[in-house]
Amino acid sequence: MQYRQMGKWGVKLSVVGLGSYLTIGMKLDEKQSRATVKAAFDLGINFIDTANAYNTGAAETMLGKVLKDYKRSDLFVLTKVFAPMGSGPNDQGLCAKHVYEQCHASLERLQMDYVDLLMCHRPDPSTPLEETVRTMEDLSRQGKILYWGTSEWPAELMVKGNAVAKEIGARGIGVNEPRYSMLYRHPEASVFPTCGQEGIGNVIFSGLAHGMLTGKYKPGEEAPDGTRAASDDTNAVIKALYWTEENKKRSQEVVTMAGDLGTTPAALSLAWCLRKPEVTSTIIGATKVSQIEDNAQAADLDIPQDVLDRIEELFPAPPVPGL
Repeated sequence: MQYRQMGKWGVKLSVVGLGSYLTIGMKLDEKQSRATVKAAFDLGINFIDTANAYNTGAAETMLGKVLKDYKRSDLFVLTKVFAPMGSGPNDQGLCAKHVYEQCHASLERLQMDYVDLLMCHRPDPSTPLEETVRTMEDLSRQGKILYWGTSEWPAELMVKGNAVAKEIGARGIGVNEPRYSMLYRHPEASVFPTCGQEGIGNVIFSGLAHGMLTGKYKPGEEAPDGTRAASDDTNAVIKALYWTEENKKRSQEVVTMAGDLGTTPAALSLAWCLRKPEVTSTIIGATKVSQIEDNAQAADLDIPQDVLDRIEELFPAPPVPGL
């Protein structure tokens, strides 16, 4: 396993991180959750990504049970706040009340004294940036969190957030979590350059485009039983963003290139994301130990230039607006 510094910050994360969205505490029971976490840890993965909203707290609760088996200092645990966690008027968003209360609720579910990073799951235009930034700083000084971050924030909002932090003497954004893959390259336009300038790391999600880049979905065929795309509980994103015959065909080209390199399409797709210096880690979602072992190969995969050139032809970056 390889480790990268989180932007300008001193902490180092494994370049492959274990996510819990739709898996731990949802699709996976306790025995399966323990097996996936153990497989990840044994491979050198120290970064665990979760959120309070994942199965309405069930992912954190399951991780709380499982992670007690590990030395706390060996783990970097990231959780999130923003999404609705109740029906009350203050049960969502990034106001001080909700962030403070949900941070403590997450700590209780995770059975931890602190989390390594608390992330703003989405922007909240109804709350002043100063309120959110100051709350994150207060939680840091209380020893409840070590770093704070953002997910799916536009570049200009991260710049404003850091400016507010500097103005009030608070610590700035540690890491950003954008969607990124061969099939979704939008962060390259402004998010990655801005994060590089601001010293913000990036832990990207959906590096396999919800499974489209694994090659399991074939042109002219429906999704195989048991896959994410076959279930109405989990297929909303892949159906909305990636489910086209053209993308199925392009994914088969990834299978061919991976085979020529002696690796898997998943490992190649994740290694492609890691080619960007602004990317600290790529978060994987796995329901099987074999998937973790497959994905972890990305950490040590060096992609030849001719393969990078071919990927660029197959999956060109979208045009930058205004240019």
